[in-house]
Amino acid sequence: MIVAEYDWLVVFLCAALSCGFLIVTKQWHMSRTARGHAGSAVQSAHKMPTPRIGGVAIGLALIASILFAPTSMLDNYVPFIVSLTPVFLAGLAEDFGYNVSPGKRLAAAAVSSVIAIALLGMWIDRTGIAYLDVIVSFAPVGIVLTVFATAGVCNAFNLIDGLNGLSAGTGGLVAAGIATIGYNAGNPDFAKLSILLIAALAGFLVFNFPLGKLFLGDAGAYSLGHILAWFGILLVDRKPEVTTWALLLVFFWPVADTLFAIARRKVKGRKFDQPDRLHFHQLIMRGLEIVWLGRGKRHVSNPLATLIMMPLIATPIVTGVMLWNRPLMCIYALAVYSVVFVSTYQLTLFLVRKKGRTKSSRSRGSVN
Repeated sequence: MIVAEYDWLVVFLCAALSCGFLIVTKQWHMSRTARGHAGSAVQSAHKMPTPRIGGVAIGLALIASILFAPTSMLDNYVPFIVSLTPVFLAGLAEDFGYNVSPGKRLAAAAVSSVIAIALLGMWIDRTGIAYLDVIVSFAPVGIVLTVFATAGVCNAFNLIDGLNGLSAGTGGLVAAGIATIGYNAGNPDFAKLSILLIAALAGFLVFNFPLGKLFLGDAGAYSLGHILAWFGILLVDRKPEVTTWALLLVFFWPVADTLFAIARRKVKGRKFDQPDRLHFHQLIMRGLEIVWLGRGKRHVSNPLATLIMMPLIATPIVTGVMLWNRPLMCIYALAVYSVVFVSTYQLTLFLVRKKGRTKSSRSRGSVN
């Protein structure tokens, strides 16, 4: 068996009980841990204040998972957990209201990656494309690419921590994709680590979806991105037949959403880290309210938007799993999904705005 009968259950209960404790004691920390989630923030997707320190529960579950990690993976897994410290603490400080800027949180994510590189002695050193491999195999280039990529994934998971279940659900799907690729590549021990992470996320999701009683917060979302990014790097390092392009497909949705947001803000002359309400998941949530549900239905539109998003997020992951050792096919798939992502976003934005203008015109007409 990949996972002993009760290993995953212990990790699941550790996360779930920790989340329950954070919710029961929220009267003692709500004034700080719900900051920015009372409906006033630009990117807020909730009407009521929501604690945002679910990352603490995920962290405790990860520490518990060390007890069940395969012996063959401990030499990598323990240093990997240690490398989480800077990005976790920077995120937690932001969650407790100390106003850690996005730039400083990204810097902390970069420091965590540098520590991981130093402790694990590995980084992205190949792409599966001969000409690029000549460049990436040069250690300084590979190290810079690794730090940039992993910090970007950390930020990507933070940006989608808005809807109930979206960031943790995406993390679970990504972990499942990595676990399946690891198993297909002949590394069941690696798959076990991914399954233990899924168990921790499941314990959190009990309280995060559909009711949204607790957020991952910056500590949880940034740490989740770091964990998953380095799971991918560890897999590619241990199994050279796994193409890095398949891992890009597994991470496609959060990365595409982040890159598109940066491009969108640049075109409008805004800072790349300035929040807005135009992420794909926010567009779907507000589209549901404008087109179908009406105002005052955020408690329905929020989790419903997550359910709509899950198949969209899962499709590139499934493709990456199927093409795990075929780099050229993965590159073609990435190109296709990129075009589909942008086209679908623009079409959805057009339809939502058109419907919104139509309803606004009807409302003015009825008043007149």
